[in-house]
Amino acid sequence: MTHGLHTLGRWTRDRATATPLRAAVDDRGVELTYRELDERATALADAFLDQGYGVGDRIATITGNSADHVVLFFACAKAGLVLVPLSWRLSPRELALQLEQCAPALLLVEEEFDSLASAARKRLLQPLTTTSLGGSGVEANMPHPVRWGLEDAPVRRAVRDDDPLLIIFTSGTQSAARGAVLTHANCFWTNLALSRIVDVSATDIVLAVMPQYHVGGWNVQPLLAWWVGATVVLERTFDPGRVLQLIQDRRITTMMGVPANYLFLSENPAFASTDLSSLTHAIVGGAPMPEPLLRTWHARGVALTQGYGLTEASPNVLCLPDEDARTKIGLAGKPYPHVEVAVADMVTGAPLDGAAEGELLVRGPSVFPGYFRNEEATALALRDGWLHTGDLVRRDADGYYQVIDRISDIYISGGESISPSEVESVLAAHPAVADVAVVGVPDDRWGEVGVAFVVVRQGVPTDEAALTEYCQQNLAGYKVPKRILMRSSIPRSGANKVRRRELVDEFDAMRSGAQTGAGTP
Repeated sequence: MTHGLHTLGRWTRDRATATPLRAAVDDRGVELTYRELDERATALADAFLDQGYGVGDRIATITGNSADHVVLFFACAKAGLVLVPLSWRLSPRELALQLEQCAPALLLVEEEFDSLASAARKRLLQPLTTTSLGGSGVEANMPHPVRWGLEDAPVRRAVRDDDPLLIIFTSGTQSAARGAVLTHANCFWTNLALSRIVDVSATDIVLAVMPQYHVGGWNVQPLLAWWVGATVVLERTFDPGRVLQLIQDRRITTMMGVPANYLFLSENPAFASTDLSSLTHAIVGGAPMPEPLLRTWHARGVALTQGYGLTEASPNVLCLPDEDARTKIGLAGKPYPHVEVAVADMVTGAPLDGAAEGELLVRGPSVFPGYFRNEEATALALRDGWLHTGDLVRRDADGYYQVIDRISDIYISGGESISPSEVESVLAAHPAVADVAVVGVPDDRWGEVGVAFVVVRQGVPTDEAALTEYCQQNLAGYKVPKRILMRSSIPRSGANKVRRRELVDEFDAMRSGAQTGAGTP
């Protein structure tokens, strides 16, 4: 069967020809060679087709990172199916909503998550076929597809570049989660762009700790590694002590994580004594690396590439290479190759030239075609050929971008716009603060005011008055939060984004309780 030039199903075939005996995946010490990966993926793709699955059928999964999941990904790529990896961190209600949205022909579940999947299936309005994911079980027990009355007959044709390959659900921090469709071409181009900035070669040992229900679990290093013939060491969860041991023992050369990952690694008692000499380069996503943490990792000889992205752009958009890390602290960098960006005026929507502040727009071959079966959300996101990110950015005279905040997160107090991330960065610099999130809440006098939720670092005492005084010393008066509340943890999505809506609702409930005499906000 002839495939499009940019389809990913050919990648394992090419690697199996060039480097058949090289390890493609190291899954908890069990290696899978490129020949084995391609043979298993091809056999599974054939089994799907033999059982009546066709191009565009969705295969949903609830699983941790595993070699079996990698085999399934490439099988879907070969057969023209769409992998829909769902988060095992969700509640049964949330999973059921996502299953209703994507209407998969089959749900594959790892044994560890059987009870979660069962609870979610009980909430579905229509039945759904489920089978186990692991070993040879999928190949041996392939059920016929169960379509939910929304499909035509299965499509049998060659896989094309514009065929969907992944549906990744957005984090849902602002609204209900939506399924972002990523095509073969989207994934091809974002990995090509990544390869032009981040040097990953066949000799690399890549540590993958990002969950595979997240776009970064595929398109930020792992897929590029399998394209060039490197070895990917898969981890199911992020445990700082184990990661440090893996870096030393497996001679990890590169990895990707969010700033919190690198902070936890640096705070681990074994950090100072761990041999990090093999780890010459690491990627930071999700947020800029704080300057003190940057210095910590540079002192250990690790180069850091930072960046900005979003699921709808597959995700790579902006990149700050290590050579700029020391002079452009806090910035997200410049666009990746093959990615075009613009800054739009917040009021008129007109593109702005030179140094400017406004909404970041993105276009290029890595930008998604839309949300699955959600024309309204797609029309809002894709306008006039541009992806409207909803992120407020500042571009300097040299063309470097700084991501200020989500436009929807910014609140206005007394006529002044306030960025939660700016207040958070100040509080995060206090030695007693381990984590922090700031939200805007309604206020009769000022319209809105800020409320900060803080997780206090163990063994470092502080209180609201001390932190408020610290903010007063480092922020304009109108930016100082009206309240600073202590919390055991900050609610975050699987992508490590703050669930601000939960915090606003929590504060509203506390305030309502205070008004009825039930508590103090």
